[in-house]
Amino acid sequence: MKIEQIYTGCLAQGAYYIVSENEAVIIDPLRETQPYIDRLKKDNVTLKYIFETHFHADFVSGHVDLSKKTGASIIYGPTANPEFKAIIAEDNQIFEVGNIKIKVLHTPGHTLESSSFLLIDENRQEKALFSGDTLFLGDVGRPDLAQKATNMTQEELAGLLYDSLYKKILPLNDNIIVYPAHGAGSACGKNMQKETIDTLGNQKKNNYALNQKNKESFIKAVTDGLLPPPAYFGMNVIMNKKGYESFDEVLSKGLHTLSPEEFENIAELSGALILDVRNNGDFAKGFIPQSVNIGLNGDFAPWVGALIADVKQPLLLITNENEQEEAVTRLSRVGFDNILGFLKGGFEAWKNSGKESDTVHRISAQQFEAEIKDKNAKIIDVRKESEYNAEHVNEAYSKPLAYINEWISQIDKNEHFYLHCAGGYRSMMAASILQARGFRNFTEIEGGFNAISQTSVPKSNFVCQSKVLK
Repeated sequence: MKIEQIYTGCLAQGAYYIVSENEAVIIDPLRETQPYIDRLKKDNVTLKYIFETHFHADFVSGHVDLSKKTGASIIYGPTANPEFKAIIAEDNQIFEVGNIKIKVLHTPGHTLESSSFLLIDENRQEKALFSGDTLFLGDVGRPDLAQKATNMTQEELAGLLYDSLYKKILPLNDNIIVYPAHGAGSACGKNMQKETIDTLGNQKKNNYALNQKNKESFIKAVTDGLLPPPAYFGMNVIMNKKGYESFDEVLSKGLHTLSPEEFENIAELSGALILDVRNNGDFAKGFIPQSVNIGLNGDFAPWVGALIADVKQPLLLITNENEQEEAVTRLSRVGFDNILGFLKGGFEAWKNSGKESDTVHRISAQQFEAEIKDKNAKIIDVRKESEYNAEHVNEAYSKPLAYINEWISQIDKNEHFYLHCAGGYRSMMAASILQARGFRNFTEIEGGFNAISQTSVPKSNFVCQSKVLK
């Protein structure tokens, strides 16, 4: 038997590839299926089942394409109602794969169909738990995503989650290995560990949600401090439930090359958003006017989902050479399939064609230090609130990037301000959005707070957020 975790850092997502004898299963696959098919061919095994822990909100699963290409059956837990052919398992139903067994444990709470899969090895020992979004390392799944679909409050869903964890999962043996669907960085939880594998026994000791004195305290603990889910989540659920266009077709359309003239014409006629995926330093030096910068060198897909939100929004891409396929692939993982093509030759081709370009006014942390000395400067910090609370520039305003569409209307276009994040990735996203909406009177700080912290700019006292959480 072989268990392999296939972890994708951008989404903080874990898919699982399990082989026994000449049969295999895949749990929660990503959108692009060819890597799985190549692996099956290399191992000379047949894919028997595709297990889905629930209808994912933060990414589009590869279950539909993978089933069509391999003939493997898709399996959901009880109460699931997909609009494609699938096996809807009963609670405690067992599926045989080679000489191992996988037992379905219905664990609602995150969503109503949420299920965990218990692996029983060749020696009839309960070996591993694939816990989906029910149990994370250090946390549990957020209980607010299914409210509209179920006509239930987040408190009611949290009560279901409590029963699932305390009655179905906690009684299992301590030596069982927990393989969750997500790790730190995912918006599906609020307090996840950076590790991606752990024993159930260790989680029983250290996971705050598994150490509550009663259901009431559990409900309060898991619902406290939940941030609003990204706007694209509901659209991804629909795609996972109804099905979607083949990834192969999405990739083919997205890799359509455009000359500067064609690119400009399509942008004007289609209402497409120009998405520039180059790093923030290159973008600052020159870009196509009205472009939005979200760099491939960071948490690209989740930020696209959070900032653009509408998965049907037409997109035109500006990339570095040979990064087009990666950009289309990562966009498709979160359901952004309406990609009209990319600019052949990238921004250099645009510049060489003599067309108009724009820049962002960016300065170093040292220049920032000099400019604000003895002045009453306005400073906007776009990091997360927890980062700001840990330490920030004195008098800076906390305006998290995730909520830019809410706070942008509060900014006075005539008043100059400085803009920073932790290292420049998020502040350049904010800068591009601000300029696309007519804001010009600001200065972005290269290197962000990481660079500012090396200067004498006055800062608040550092507060360890891990201690605050405890």
